[in-house]
Amino acid sequence: MRIALTSILLLSFLSCKKDNQSTPAPAVADSAQVSSLKTDTVVNVQPKQEIFNFGTELCDNKGYFDSNKYSRKELEDTYKLWFELSGSLLDTPFVNNLKDLNEIRNNKDQILAKLDKDFAEKKAQIMNLKVVNTPYWQHIKQKSYEELVQSYEMEKIQIIAYSDPSILLKNNNCSHFSKALNSTDEQMFSEWKKLRENMSKGNASPERIMNEFNERLNSSDKRDFAFIDLITFGWGNCANDKVQRVSRDEKMNNEFNALFIKIDSECDEP
Repeated sequence: MRIALTSILLLSFLSCKKDNQSTPAPAVADSAQVSSLKTDTVVNVQPKQEIFNFGTELCDNKGYFDSNKYSRKELEDTYKLWFELSGSLLDTPFVNNLKDLNEIRNNKDQILAKLDKDFAEKKAQIMNLKVVNTPYWQHIKQKSYEELVQSYEMEKIQIIAYSDPSILLKNNNCSHFSKALNSTDEQMFSEWKKLRENMSKGNASPERIMNEFNERLNSSDKRDFAFIDLITFGWGNCANDKVQRVSRDEKMNNEFNALFIKIDSECDEP
């Protein structure tokens, strides 16, 4: 009986000990091993260097670029946007004398048709540019398009105004010139004189500007001379200043140069 009791106690003790053994925790990978695994999965892409040749005002440039980042087409179109499209895109007649005035009046429809054609071509040129896909250059592309639209609308109004100045009243820009061109002769000539006085202040020969005004004021064509000055140098210059143009400044130069790993330049003396 005593032996049986001892056996039962021994079996009970062994059972409790077995149940109290904790399940081993899963092994944690060594931090050095994890780091090594992560490093091994990263693909180090080496720059694929190519050359893009481009010209500026005084320099022939050789730019080394990473073709993993930009294609040659993207650089070519970004260069066009930066450098080649920096000037006036629309070609319209400049009216400075009676001959110019008569030509633009007589050929208004043809001039407007050419303007529409030029605008459509330049619009397509800008919109089809595949510039570098960065926020800066995409913004410049959009602003260049908006500048073109504003310039087109201004040029179209100005061409029509030489024959029908009432069109200027539909535009809020430069209203004092618009009102003068659609008022009495006395008011128009008064505004014309003010314009000539302002023009003379910035001219190397102010007396010539005012003498020319007095000669034209006493001419039988004085109304046409007033139209020329008030539309070309008055309303035209004022409206042109209101076109929101892209700032082609040092920042743009730096942004373009930043597309290259390095640039080698050969420049002429200025």
